[in-house]
Amino acid sequence: MVILIQFVVGLVFGLGLLLSGMSNPEKVLNFLDLAAIRSGGWDPSLILVMAGAVTVTFVGFRLVFRRQRPILDDRFHLPSSQTLDWRIATGPAIFGIGWGLAGICPGPAFVALGYGSPAIPLFVVAMMIGMAAARMLANRQPSLPAALSE
Repeated sequence: MVILIQFVVGLVFGLGLLLSGMSNPEKVLNFLDLAAIRSGGWDPSLILVMAGAVTVTFVGFRLVFRRQRPILDDRFHLPSSQTLDWRIATGPAIFGIGWGLAGICPGPAFVALGYGSPAIPLFVVAMMIGMAAARMLANRQPSLPAALSE
């Protein structure tokens, strides 16, 4: 039953990505290209998508955390550390740079596999290799010197 619910949630998420245009790299790049404001080529429509996502998340978290435990698990799995380390700082930066260069991020990349573009499968393969390399590096390197981790 849990797997079925997860499948339905993923299907709704993928449909939302398709309908909003978030799985279309050209649309995302047109949104991120602020230099195109002067020429009229800038596409601000994804601001509405982001505002909707932030609103739903804000309300959703308020409702969910009123519960003693999640519906499909025995406890909430929240981060225990509240300190920033080098991985928390560099991970989102690398993600943002990649998103800005390619116009696509992991979730929409899987949805965009259905577009038939030869660039998308290449992106997904490269993304999977990068994720595996990051995991191997994280498992191999217990910690960085103190100067880099603070």
